[in-house]
Amino acid sequence: MKKNNIFQQCGFLLIAIAAILMTSCKAEKSFPVKESVKDITGSWQVIRATRNGTDLTGIIDFTKFRVNFKDGAYTIENPLPFLVNADGKFALDDPEYPFKITFTAIGAAAPVSTPFNYPVVNGKRQLSITFSPGCPNNSYVYVLQKVN
Repeated sequence: MKKNNIFQQCGFLLIAIAAILMTSCKAEKSFPVKESVKDITGSWQVIRATRNGTDLTGIIDFTKFRVNFKDGAYTIENPLPFLVNADGKFALDDPEYPFKITFTAIGAAAPVSTPFNYPVVNGKRQLSITFSPGCPNNSYVYVLQKVN
């Protein structure tokens, strides 16, 4: 009988200690980390291009082609096959987590949207744009990097 009494006292003691510990700890408040707005302002050049999986980088001279983004507008220098063929406005679907970029060329009947990636590769930000200009059987992927 004494054995049961000791176990009961220890059980009550453990419960009391657990209750004290649970009520004495302050709950930490966690605040979600706000993701920074993705800023694509600047001049971008093609560093890799494919069409239907075939690498075009060594076949076509992309060195002079530029897409310049500033204040919601874009300009194109030395045009090549691209999603749009005239300067205009652009918008990202979400400034913190963009998955789509929309181009609205001056004089165009409608805006054109395309998947958009914004990875950091080897410490440098890149833009990856997938598009089909005209023919749906041809799919281009341009990987652009900011010109310093």
